[in-house]
Amino acid sequence: MKNRIVALFLVILLSAFNCFNADEAFDVRKHLSTVSRYGAVKEIADSNFIPSKVPDGCVPTHLNLVARHGTRSPTKKRIRELDNLALRLEDLIKDARGRNLPLERVPSWLDGWKSPWQGRLKGGELITKGEEELYDLGLKIREKFPTLFDEEYHPNIYTIRATQVPRASASAVAFGMGLFSGNGSLGPGRHRAFSVLSESRASDIMLRFHDCCHNYKHFREKQEPAVGKLKEPVLDEITSALVGRYGLNFTRQDISSLWFLCKQEASLLDITNQACSLFGPSEIMLLEWTDDLEAYILKGYGNSLNYRMGLPLLEDVVESMEQAIKAEEERRPPASFEKARLRFAHAETIIPFSCLLGLFLDGSEFKKIQKEQPLQLPPKPPQKRTWRGSTLAPFAGNSMLILYSCPAPDKSKSKHFVQMLHNEHPIPMPGCDGSDFCPFEVFKEKIVAPHQKHDYDTVCNPKQESSSSSIYQMFRWLFSLSKDLSIDPV
Repeated sequence: MKNRIVALFLVILLSAFNCFNADEAFDVRKHLSTVSRYGAVKEIADSNFIPSKVPDGCVPTHLNLVARHGTRSPTKKRIRELDNLALRLEDLIKDARGRNLPLERVPSWLDGWKSPWQGRLKGGELITKGEEELYDLGLKIREKFPTLFDEEYHPNIYTIRATQVPRASASAVAFGMGLFSGNGSLGPGRHRAFSVLSESRASDIMLRFHDCCHNYKHFREKQEPAVGKLKEPVLDEITSALVGRYGLNFTRQDISSLWFLCKQEASLLDITNQACSLFGPSEIMLLEWTDDLEAYILKGYGNSLNYRMGLPLLEDVVESMEQAIKAEEERRPPASFEKARLRFAHAETIIPFSCLLGLFLDGSEFKKIQKEQPLQLPPKPPQKRTWRGSTLAPFAGNSMLILYSCPAPDKSKSKHFVQMLHNEHPIPMPGCDGSDFCPFEVFKEKIVAPHQKHDYDTVCNPKQESSSSSIYQMFRWLFSLSKDLSIDPV
């Protein structure tokens, strides 16, 4: 009997220790969906995946990069939301005092809290942490692929593009400063000037296709209320839990704003003991899931329109590889052809691009998206899922496709291969039998070609009536108008 009691005590003690360790190990900064900072999540990768070994003799000849801008401040609209939250918290504290609620139940930081961005009239700009993320990424890519970046800089050899949004172009500049550091004559860091190209927002179908796609804008406008409805049960559940926990009369909107504050504090300011501490780990994972769900439906695999509109970007990537292969076959001298095409944009760019490549899917799911069949929504916690905004498109998240030239004594075998990296880690491509190292012709046939049955205009623009039909309709209208305006004879 005594032994049983001792054994039971040890089991309870071990369980408590494991729970303590689980809470201790939980880092909210890894669960902020697309508001996650790159440094907090970039090492998260599929531990079960074994990357391909690049064969001996293979050399990288071209690199494509599609990167999201670095960590940024909240936008103007969100700054206003946080200012309103400060007023709302003030009212909640007053109400609690009026009800004689014991204030020891209420976290002390709530009393008198003011937004760190109070009084700011502008927002959305790249912050210092964001600059550092892209600068470091530039350094690491040059270190990883030294033979690609050993040429003297020329804008035709290293093409850098960004959207017209300042945080994207600033990210491109920070990246370039890292990539070309020590190669110029400017300042102690021996920096050099370089070119960053941008297209007008109104016509940038390469990096801001979501802004130019009329059908997508219509789809999103119709779908957003439905997405909000899907999130409501989770928000209501957590609202009820926090009302019971702290005695404050929180509403669903309060919880939504506090979750946004948690993400901004944790990601931008490294503060995790205020807004984030209101929620338990399981509640944070549920809130993260609602954000991931929204990204899935409005930007990802939830609708084929979300990624089909990104075809111009995918075709640009393929074209750059084909040009590199042609330059090699024509034996062009060094410094006469492009070696890297580097792009800086947004989550609305990198998520659809990842979907075009079939990333974060298994083989059966990949076959479905090729046939434009719907996929199941990401499973709700505690079930595991591969679709996570924090790894898919964190701040400074990136996808790289590296073209390799390999020895091919047997002409029946492919000489050129594409290596796929996501956030600098090899990642499987279901279209290439789950490999991260794919023959270029297979990449084109299995991944790219199925998307090319629709062009951008077909996907994005409403069907226009033919000109003859329009003229006919105009004459009908004029004829009816003349009848309405006809005057009876006297």
